[in-house]
Amino acid sequence: MKDRLWYVEFIEQRYFGTVAKSELDEIMNCFTDDARVIIRHGDNPERRFAINPQPTESELLSFYKHLCGNYDSWFGDYHHYIDLEKARAASRFVVQLTPKPKGIYADAAPQKLSNCNFFEFRADRISDMIIYYANPDTQVTHVQLSSDKPTGYPPS
Repeated sequence: MKDRLWYVEFIEQRYFGTVAKSELDEIMNCFTDDARVIIRHGDNPERRFAINPQPTESELLSFYKHLCGNYDSWFGDYHHYIDLEKARAASRFVVQLTPKPKGIYADAAPQKLSNCNFFEFRADRISDMIIYYANPDTQVTHVQLSSDKPTGYPPS
């Protein structure tokens, strides 16, 4: 059985550390071959991703290509809740997204997000993850979001 430190290091260094460095291969190596990810943002429709997507899902790699191709990311102020027996974790943290000069959001302002991710692990990798996020510094509602807004991914 892994200990608390293993999960904290995996989440902060191996997973978020590689996302912050935009290392796509290493990000994808954090997931099992059948991993699934759900993203929930306010009242927006739930978005589903998978390594091998079904018709109602998008390819997980496409999400990370979009994120890493358009933003420099910083993750911090972590609070972790670890269930060692069931190999699960919940992590609350802050995300800062700075648009890349050549990305599609180059003219947008940096964003500060408040996130909570729920992780399930199998074989030392993420098998399921639910991401909840909010933009507490903006007054944008789900009705105002469009494909040109950073929180509108994937474009409709």
